[in-house]
Amino acid sequence: MNKNEFFENRLNVNRRHFMGKMAAGIGSVALGSLLVPDLFKGAGDDVEELPLGIAQFAPKAKRVIYLFQNGAPSQYESFEYKPLLNKMAGEELPASIRMGQRLTGMTANQAKFPLVGSYFKFAQHGQSGMWMSELFPNIANIADDLCMIKTMNTEAINHDPALTFMQTGAQQGNRPSMGSWVSYGLGSENKNLPAFSVLLSRGKGNGQGVYSKLWSNGFLDSTHQGVVFSSGEDPILYLNNPANSDRASHRKMLDNLAELNNMAFDDFGDPEIKAKVQQYEMAYRMQTAVPELTDLSKEPDHIVKMYGPECLVPGTFAANCLLARKLSEAGVRFVQLYHQGWDQHGNMVGEMPLQAKDTDRASAALITDLKQRGLLDETLVIWGGEFGRTNYGQGTSTKDNYGRDHHPRAYCTFMAGGGVKPGTVYGQTDDFGYNIVRDPVHINDFHATVMHLMGINHEKLTYKHLGRRYRLTDLAGKVLPGLIA
Repeated sequence: MNKNEFFENRLNVNRRHFMGKMAAGIGSVALGSLLVPDLFKGAGDDVEELPLGIAQFAPKAKRVIYLFQNGAPSQYESFEYKPLLNKMAGEELPASIRMGQRLTGMTANQAKFPLVGSYFKFAQHGQSGMWMSELFPNIANIADDLCMIKTMNTEAINHDPALTFMQTGAQQGNRPSMGSWVSYGLGSENKNLPAFSVLLSRGKGNGQGVYSKLWSNGFLDSTHQGVVFSSGEDPILYLNNPANSDRASHRKMLDNLAELNNMAFDDFGDPEIKAKVQQYEMAYRMQTAVPELTDLSKEPDHIVKMYGPECLVPGTFAANCLLARKLSEAGVRFVQLYHQGWDQHGNMVGEMPLQAKDTDRASAALITDLKQRGLLDETLVIWGGEFGRTNYGQGTSTKDNYGRDHHPRAYCTFMAGGGVKPGTVYGQTDDFGYNIVRDPVHINDFHATVMHLMGINHEKLTYKHLGRRYRLTDLAGKVLPGLIA
């Protein structure tokens, strides 16, 4: 037996079998390199990293629309029914329930902590029997499409760190937002639009401000920063050509600028130079795509009726919900809405209905619209704020005139579509709504689960910065199977 015969028999592989398998392997490698150009470049160190630009495993959601209710809506006037608070209204919060937990400076010096029940009526809705306030009749109508979390919790007790934590996974600044991480991990589905867009609206109640660090790219490339759409004449500032400049001359200018930037990159090697070139090119492509997308006047009458007449008024929450659907439908990975005005430390009875009226109809319409278009299964919709509200009154309280302070121990958030369990109530608080008794959902866990739904392993999507590897969930977070269909 010669050497070739020995190896063919030993491995049970002949030449024809070997060449057939080899051809298939080379084809797979070639396809992978076309789909993900950086697939085989190597990580540069010994840390296991999965390739960017594609989901790491089969995703349940392709896109996210996050309806963030800035200022923290009260769970007791929305989705957390606690009849004991009405029964014990005016009585002191038991020390055995409070257990000396941290308070804000606004109520820490109060002599008493009188319990306050909700002024508004609650009823059960849908086959799930989900409890909801009379302030949200439209959301109540889609109860069986929702996954209601009753046990969100955070360590932050004031707005700025809590808001930053909810959006970036850290209480301090200079961290990439969740939208930036999704952009970094998955890229864009539409080369003519950004992967991460931001829409702003303001309600009639007391508002906490929003600021650019909430949609910042942090230490990631600036191509992953959220692009803000304004309600003015120009949806994106500085996108249009300067006066007396046509598209052809603009194209020539960009080509020349790119050549100069590439020369600078060869000299300095700063990756941000390449990122700026990509941003210029994106802006050029957006000049055609954005005006058509932001024109809501062509929406059919039944859509306008569903969202309400305010959807045709730029800058309203309703208009932003409709625009969010259009952006998501066009392939934007992460659309972030901020609606300000939920900070009811007083006059809950007067202000809460105004905020609910701003958001109830359009939120339900967005979910219904996506469902009718067959897009809800692949679009994850999130609704919620940065923390909850206390079960006791702030300052002087009466049955029809009261306010509530910040409460980070337990609050409500709901999700719909994108692979979550519909018609589900997750978690339970005690009869006072103060402490969690079952299935807590920390912000890190929430982020890990959202990333999982998008096909991303939150522990492996990392970025090396200042000598260590960062991720959205930092050193914590676990996926919660109970939220996933």
